[in-house]
Amino acid sequence: MPHNQGAGLSLAFSPCPNDTFIFEALIHGRVPCPGFSPEAVLADVETLNLWAFQRLYPLSKLSFAALGRLRDSYALLPSGAALGRGCGPLLVAREPMDRHRLRGSVIGVPGMDTTATFLLRLFLGKDLDLRPMPFETIMPALRDGRVDAGVIIHEGRFVFKEYGLICIQDLGAFWEETTGFPIPLGGIALRRDMLSSAQILSRAIRESILHARRFPEGAMPYIRSHAQEMAAHVMERHIALYVNDFSTDLGEEGREAVAFFFRKGEELGLFPVCEKDFMAC
Repeated sequence: MPHNQGAGLSLAFSPCPNDTFIFEALIHGRVPCPGFSPEAVLADVETLNLWAFQRLYPLSKLSFAALGRLRDSYALLPSGAALGRGCGPLLVAREPMDRHRLRGSVIGVPGMDTTATFLLRLFLGKDLDLRPMPFETIMPALRDGRVDAGVIIHEGRFVFKEYGLICIQDLGAFWEETTGFPIPLGGIALRRDMLSSAQILSRAIRESILHARRFPEGAMPYIRSHAQEMAAHVMERHIALYVNDFSTDLGEEGREAVAFFFRKGEELGLFPVCEKDFMAC
């Protein structure tokens, strides 16, 4: 019998395997969420970011770069985040390119408010010729010569060589080497008018992750139904990389990494200064 019989709550997240793995149990009532009955709204990461600028959904997965600009309206839950080491976006191209040439090139990015684009600007500077496009179209665009370079995310790191591409720079590694922190990619943001429910919702998300880890086969039909034509081994690597201990709880190191990320964005003029606590609980 489903646990959740409360008020409907729209929960916006991506169809990527890490998100569907995290939320499968919560969406299907396999874990308690007292007072709420979460309902899934799925969209790509840039659409989620754009919806948040409209304050459309009370609970949403967001790029940390988008959240950096939305801290007056949203706060971060300590569970559900994609943050870690060795999991950052990759800057790829068809042939070797130095920074000078890259700065004069057309670069495909998975959205202007994504963490991937934020890291690209840290690496190359802010004055770039960027072409935002759905993340799954960047590698085909590169292969076909419609852009000169591209920043790839998600499962792209596992398959870019199949498109005849090479890695110019691991932007996550660049972040880790220059800051010492794990890279904050995306987190679960709660609209500030809902902050009184932050602990209930964070606990429910954590329990959903733990349920998926205990019963992974039970979550797989839902994950596969949203994974398009992704190969099973790629899907498994995707989940293993992006769902980790930081996803269960950011902890002190995760919170410090996110705080540094927001300070860096403020220093560069990419995020407005915000005095509010960025954590929801």
